[in-house]
Amino acid sequence: MQGSMAAGQFVFGQGVAEAVPSVLYDEHVKLTGKSHIAAFAGYLMPLWYSSIAGEHRAVRERAGLFDCTHMGVLEVSGADAGSFLEVVSTNKVQDLKVGRAKYGYILDAAGNVLDDIIIYRRGEDNFMVVVNAANEPKIKCYLSELQAGRAVVDIAKSPWAAKLPGLKASIRDMRDPNRPQDRRVDLALQGPASFDTLAKLTDTSAAKRISELKSFGLTEEHVGGIDCLICRTGYTGSNVGVELLVDPSQAARLWNLILEAGKPLGVLPCGLGSRDSLRIEAGLPLYGHELAGKFNLSPFEAGYGWAVKLDKEFFIGQAAMQRVAETYDMEVARIELPGTRGVRPIRQDDPLLNERSECTGWVLSAAKVDEKQYALACIDRTAVREGTKLGVYYLARSASQAEQGRKQAAEKGQKLDADLAGTVVSRFAKF
Repeated sequence: MQGSMAAGQFVFGQGVAEAVPSVLYDEHVKLTGKSHIAAFAGYLMPLWYSSIAGEHRAVRERAGLFDCTHMGVLEVSGADAGSFLEVVSTNKVQDLKVGRAKYGYILDAAGNVLDDIIIYRRGEDNFMVVVNAANEPKIKCYLSELQAGRAVVDIAKSPWAAKLPGLKASIRDMRDPNRPQDRRVDLALQGPASFDTLAKLTDTSAAKRISELKSFGLTEEHVGGIDCLICRTGYTGSNVGVELLVDPSQAARLWNLILEAGKPLGVLPCGLGSRDSLRIEAGLPLYGHELAGKFNLSPFEAGYGWAVKLDKEFFIGQAAMQRVAETYDMEVARIELPGTRGVRPIRQDDPLLNERSECTGWVLSAAKVDEKQYALACIDRTAVREGTKLGVYYLARSASQAEQGRKQAAEKGQKLDADLAGTVVSRFAKF
């Protein structure tokens, strides 16, 4: 695998490897058939156990437990760890208090989004960075290249190009089986019964600390006697929910303890299908869809400009982000549409039409939730106002439909006849 740069762009060539079982694979096989398990981001993961709709509903009404052990977990430590992350990420890191976390982005010097991340501060000189599973090899390579002075830091030759390789920051994989201690993988417990479930596995004082965590707060507790880093974060839009980072050797035991304790409360194991439908309903982006991807969407276009601190002294990609902030004309919107029986599901790339029946953007992700459909779409900024009516045109799903005249693609401004009507709703939703 090689990293190469041109005009500030970081290009990473990742070989295709056979998907490997997640840490919890054996537990999944006990709960669902192998036909419900598929390759995702290099790992064999469950798509669903009972049904996507049932697991989605469990998270909204009770709670659901997700296998997130495929996510990358990196430790960044050392005297200059904070300074290193301050330059590498878009959000402010130096003012992050111990026991708190922040969402942000890692960009290359050309402003391309390499990943969206969460940075946790465990100590003055000790940070944990969670990255997307599919991007983990790329991010590890990129950070290594930066430290070695081989990656472009700033096209305009910032002083940081010389400073960065000299910073004292060690980067270690916290999932590495050869790591002697403090290894971590991620489980996510999401939904209103989350705290009550954990309270059955902790003492009273720990249960209180967990329930009193503010958003992006972090605490270290024992759950069922297992050491866990617990953070008030998640990827479902749930107001109540946590992620538990645990040693891989204890992950299966913790998984089963939570499911057993939560069973009377209606807690269910949940797969990738409901993870996707929940995040779409909530308006949360997925790398490659609402971030980066075919439209090279920036944090500003995705609705996360607040996580890009242009007033920082410097971060990699800052100049490019400044230009985007001043010029972007497309934005991600959340759209609600009918989803009753007989209504055809919308799909990625289906065009959105304005009041003049002109294509104003395209569907990025879509999911059915009860009798509604929700879409996250990249549309013209003039159409993102809440309450705006938009039409959807179904692209051809087969060769025969294309032969009958249904379009296989649509360009912006192209006139089409809408097949379904929807409404722009608030960009994000909390449950």
